[in-house]
Amino acid sequence: MVSLIDDSRPIFVQIAQRIEDDIINGGLAEESQVPSTNEFAAFYQINPATAAKGVNLLVDQQILYKKRGIGMFVSTGAREILVEKRKEQFFEQYIVTMMKEAQRLGITADQLADMIRKGEKE
Repeated sequence: MVSLIDDSRPIFVQIAQRIEDDIINGGLAEESQVPSTNEFAAFYQINPATAAKGVNLLVDQQILYKKRGIGMFVSTGAREILVEKRKEQFFEQYIVTMMKEAQRLGITADQLADMIRKGEKE
């Protein structure tokens, strides 16, 4: 795992996003066990309750599930769910923002598409 703790976002959100990243990048496969909240707490030197809050966010989204007495596991289909979620976030964060700015600057959709194609070549 990569070091954490960026003051701009709550720690439990960062824990959840790190787990999501590991699932998307293939570091955590479907049906594989996720580190325990105590392991997260020790690694990041945070309160176990904070780590548990991050894990529980993903349980609530059905990305992770609990096997009683064993631990947390990645749900089947979790990667696809996360990729779709990230695509939606990408659209809202980048595409919508880009389109609004393009409109303000008088850039047409065709010109914008040309700019994107030019960027692919560089």
